[in-house]
Amino acid sequence: MSDLTLILLAAGSSSRFTMDVKKQWLRMGNTPLWQFVAQRLQKTELFCKIIITSSEDDLEFMQNYADFTFVKGADTRQNSLKNALAEVESEYVLVSDIARACISEPFLNKIIEQKGQADTIVPYLKVSDTIVYENTTIDRDKVKRVQTPQLSRVSILKEALNTKDEFTDESSAVVAYGGTRKFVYGEEDAHKITYIDDLSRVPCLVPPSDDILVGTGFDVHPFEQNSTMWLGGVEIESDFGFAAHSDGDVAIHALIDALLGAAGMGDIGMIFPDTSDEYKGIDSKELLRVVVTKIYNFGFVIVNADLTIAAQKPKISKYKLKMRKTLAEILDIDSSRVNIKATTTEKLGFIGRGEGVGVMANVNLKYFNWTNKDRVKN
Repeated sequence: MSDLTLILLAAGSSSRFTMDVKKQWLRMGNTPLWQFVAQRLQKTELFCKIIITSSEDDLEFMQNYADFTFVKGADTRQNSLKNALAEVESEYVLVSDIARACISEPFLNKIIEQKGQADTIVPYLKVSDTIVYENTTIDRDKVKRVQTPQLSRVSILKEALNTKDEFTDESSAVVAYGGTRKFVYGEEDAHKITYIDDLSRVPCLVPPSDDILVGTGFDVHPFEQNSTMWLGGVEIESDFGFAAHSDGDVAIHALIDALLGAAGMGDIGMIFPDTSDEYKGIDSKELLRVVVTKIYNFGFVIVNADLTIAAQKPKISKYKLKMRKTLAEILDIDSSRVNIKATTTEKLGFIGRGEGVGVMANVNLKYFNWTNKDRVKN
């Protein structure tokens, strides 16, 4: 049995990527990048265990995709790695970044063959350009571009990271601790995705699927006297509002469920439980903004939304256009892609008796097309 564990670091915020989507959620076909990388490396059968670090916000969603060992990350790469090492039982560990997507099996074997030759084995590339540090030209033959994955003895790495000093890679920590390091020549194709332009330099990536993902949402709320009515993000002139934990905007609640359903992210109660005082009386538009950010961060693009409001009262025809514009702004799509319909139940049921309102929402999503890079942040 292998005595080597693989740790893949995927807890970063992708702040340098300058896109709405986190790079770990770029789709290769229907598969997010983190899973694409993990599965490629799993096929080598070189590891007894694969551990993936994730941000707290991504953790539950990642677990819906695969059965790897997931560990909550931390505020820094180093602290995320320390969390993952707590789950390692093997003598050796190989650490890499999800952003280094195209690691080949021969490259892995080159590193693993050096196991035991030093406390940490580090791949590197040569530097061909002139290097200037501040105002001094440095001998480029003495400069190395360090890559991952890096192989380390687990006991040494744990001790080396038990410090307040921050290191950008494992080998620097091991050497600072007094351990030994051996370099092996790396692989040009194992390029790390840090910036948008890096996507064109990574050869194994495949375009996202053009599938359309459909979600539906349904919600109802009874009326409550002497409260403000909010519907579709708009204040409605009425002597009554909705009985609810939040502001009761039944249209937005249905829309949120439709978005979450299309993305496979559960339902509104999982994200905003009505048992939490944090959401008591909250403006539902704020909840929608949180969900829309998640949708884009996780690699989806909103195509359109269609809402049907079933209400005997109040009459909402004069508010429909404002609802469209309000919701479209939050969804970050054109108002022509948000449709609001209104109907009655012909005085049947609790809606027909004027006791409340029900809303059905439908949403279409697609995957962010990173090959076009069409949603660059301002």
